[in-house]
Amino acid sequence: MFHLFKALLCLYVVTRFLWPMPWPKWLKALIAITLMVVFQHSLITLLVFGTMFSPEVPRVMMIAVNWLAGSILFLAILQLAVDLISLVTAAIRRRSIRVPAFLRYAVGVIALSTAAFAVSQAIRVPPVKEMEIRIKNLPPEFDGYRMIQLTDLHLSRLFEAPWAEQTVALANAQNADLIVLTGDLIDGTLQAREKDIAPLAKLRAKDGVFTIPGNHEYHFGHDGWMAKYQQLGLTTISNGHVVLSRGDAKLTIAGVNDVNATRFDLEGPDVTKALAGAPDGAPVILLDHQPRNARVSAAAGADLQLSGHTHGAMIVGFDRLVARFNNGFVSGLYDVDGMQLYVNNGTALWIGFALRLGVPSELTVITLKPA
Repeated sequence: MFHLFKALLCLYVVTRFLWPMPWPKWLKALIAITLMVVFQHSLITLLVFGTMFSPEVPRVMMIAVNWLAGSILFLAILQLAVDLISLVTAAIRRRSIRVPAFLRYAVGVIALSTAAFAVSQAIRVPPVKEMEIRIKNLPPEFDGYRMIQLTDLHLSRLFEAPWAEQTVALANAQNADLIVLTGDLIDGTLQAREKDIAPLAKLRAKDGVFTIPGNHEYHFGHDGWMAKYQQLGLTTISNGHVVLSRGDAKLTIAGVNDVNATRFDLEGPDVTKALAGAPDGAPVILLDHQPRNARVSAAAGADLQLSGHTHGAMIVGFDRLVARFNNGFVSGLYDVDGMQLYVNNGTALWIGFALRLGVPSELTVITLKPA
């Protein structure tokens, strides 16, 4: 259905925007075919590489493909607006309305420019976002505790080693007490991402660097990737927890597997197991890649859940669509039955939809304060 919808959307752009243009038919046909091919790049990637998530092609090609695909998307939105306005105007005037060529050119320029800006925002090194989150019963020893959340790095041909190096350097410059990575660190096999993942070994924080799997880790060999993260110095948490101490004060950092694990015959998320044996009275920070099960986490006793996965919906206005698949949680801070849930917009995003408009990526620095 996903690929069929994209085909219909592109067909709408071809018939309503491109074909009425005063250009030679052969040129319009050539452009139409190109647009159809580009807009179905995810399907082509699936057929050629066996997965939609990791096209092993040059970075500049993926930037161009996302720019053209974004242009088609924005053309469809703008053309729909033009068509609706034309219909209303025609109904009022009681005669047909012809859209002038200059308006079509203006729509085209706006769509191409908007898509170029959206791609540039998607692939940049994320800006630092500072925020405070208040935790009930937070010990005084952890008042002001600074932790960095990185999520959805999606290291790939679009987010390669130089991008990872700059992001790691920016994270280390924050001098945080703790760094957590909440899944989807990679897109690709161990062999394909060997150089791109290497900079993560340089991440430094006083209490260490912890990570959990996201859904994409399972598509490329979960066990191999989790072992690789361990080799890089990242502490992996799989339905378990670690306890941080400041004198006699304790803080529990727990992590669960992704909900997609069961599709690969692996253990799914289990908050109860993750918190088994955790010290009584110690605040619990739970790492869960997807935010959809936040109420389960709250019922199990978590005080704060950190998630990603949604990429913040990427484009303003898309949040209602993304919310349907994530139990209403898309971006920002939520109160879920007394538990704080923070859904991160993502440090990067999936190579197949590299657009951001009004929803910036983020390198998130969270300062814990008592409620």
